[in-house]
Amino acid sequence: MPTPAKAMAVCTVASLVAVSAYTVALGANGWLWFAWVLLGLCTAGVLAIRSPR
Repeated sequence: MPTPAKAMAVCTVASLVAVSAYTVALGANGWLWFAWVLLGLCTAGVLAIRSPR
């Protein structure tokens, strides 16, 4: 996995932890989960494009 793709994957996982902690502490926020899903889809796209063939 190339370095930029790895960094994006790490950021996606870190944001999942942050959104989960926010949800536990203050309650669910649909916009945060929506943003995380978009980030996850973008990360999946980057990983699919960057994967060696």
